[in-house]
Amino acid sequence: MATTEVRIAPEAVGAASPRSERLPDPGVVVIFGASGDLTKRKLLPALFHLEQQGLLPAEFAIVGVARRDLKGAFAADMKDGILKFGGVKGEESKVDDFIEKVEYHAMNFDDDTGYADLKALLEKIDKERGTEGNRLFYLAVAPEYFSDIINRLGEHGMAHPEKGYARVIIEKPFGHDLESAKELNDEVNKVFEEEQIFRIDHYLGKETVQNILVFRFANGIFEPIWNRNYIDHIQITAAESIGIEGRGPFYEKAGALRDVVQNHMMELLSFVAMEPPVSFEASAVRGEKVKVWRAIKPITIDNTVRGQYALGTVDGQQVQGYREEDRVDPNSATETFAALKLEIENWRWAGVPIYLRAGKRLEKRVTEITIQFRQPPMLLFDRLTGPCNEIQPNLLKMRIQPDEGISLRFGAKVPGPETNVCPVVMDFQYATAFGVNSANGYERLLLDAMLGDQTLFAHRDGVEATWSLYTPVLDAWAKAKPRDFPNYTSGTWGPKAADGLIGRDGRRWHNS
Repeated sequence: MATTEVRIAPEAVGAASPRSERLPDPGVVVIFGASGDLTKRKLLPALFHLEQQGLLPAEFAIVGVARRDLKGAFAADMKDGILKFGGVKGEESKVDDFIEKVEYHAMNFDDDTGYADLKALLEKIDKERGTEGNRLFYLAVAPEYFSDIINRLGEHGMAHPEKGYARVIIEKPFGHDLESAKELNDEVNKVFEEEQIFRIDHYLGKETVQNILVFRFANGIFEPIWNRNYIDHIQITAAESIGIEGRGPFYEKAGALRDVVQNHMMELLSFVAMEPPVSFEASAVRGEKVKVWRAIKPITIDNTVRGQYALGTVDGQQVQGYREEDRVDPNSATETFAALKLEIENWRWAGVPIYLRAGKRLEKRVTEITIQFRQPPMLLFDRLTGPCNEIQPNLLKMRIQPDEGISLRFGAKVPGPETNVCPVVMDFQYATAFGVNSANGYERLLLDAMLGDQTLFAHRDGVEATWSLYTPVLDAWAKAKPRDFPNYTSGTWGPKAADGLIGRDGRRWHNS
């Protein structure tokens, strides 16, 4: 298939927004669970990228909080993370200056003395660095610690300070079903107001995800055809070639539906399917997203497929099956693959099926949205012979990872004396158009949280709306244990039943 690359001239790339509009107030970012990989690989590199761009105030500090005694080694470890995972050159002069702003506090998460000492440390930083009492607490910890940390922050007067703001970022999962999500939301809302709570989904920090709204609402040629009259169906794929990477205990409790579908994929779907908001303020955007989720018909079990990977070959290497992974039940019924068919019952999308699939140990790593348009009512060229034996439907693909970008497939005449039509692809890639970007998606989200902008964060209404869709599926799956696990070979695109799910409608998956 021919590919035409779309390039953006350097002069077409507009200047960034004025720095003053996106510069947060002075403050301290407090990271609970700072000894974990997330802090070293993602959070500190992201914060440093903001520093490089001049988007952090001079009066700024970071405090890592964890149980281990790392006081002497923490700052050096964080510098190593910035250099290794942040795409930063070792001679970058700002790194050492940035690391001077990093401190560490060792404590157990259920230790009142530790919280009292943390409060004193933060007050000391306010005096020394002029951070004005502003706090952004990041809970990079396992879900079982959420309630304890939040309650003790409240008990020690750090949730509603006399001076400055207090905000809290909570990593997923936000509960494991509807009931637990409501309980967690109630627990958090007892201490923090909803406008202080930032439920983070790192997918929303990715450029292509944010670009969905720009693509739809800033381009007059697409929005008029973004509906059931022109779109045949939608596919969203979140495929990983890796396995569970030593996270057996976590994955045994989660599975693909909880880990990826209920959160990441529903966020992607909401951006694709939502109505134009009246503005890009948080309440307007999030309100339209919730409308989409609430319009989805209850999911019937015959519109779902689950799978579990067996041993196979990925990237030329033999890999073991899920049940042979470390700390996994040898008779586990946990799904490592999930595929579903959804239907949105509203004026725009009635009759347009939406197919989701997510899985581990698939053929390749790719997350993308595929929009397949309807065929013309009369195919003038369907009897032609030549290199292409059929007229293929137009496809619009938005790739979230890797190689972020957008491609459009359409038919074109093959040069020559005969009329032969073949599909060609126009391809736009961020790296080609705007230069290689070392950002990891957390930059935008951390900056927005410091600015108090909740547009790209989950609200409790949305969390509960998506759990209300998937809890019945999880309950039904739990009652009927699968008898065919494992049912797909590692290195393939999943179980054959997933092909049957979309195939019974006369469609097929578009594998990249």
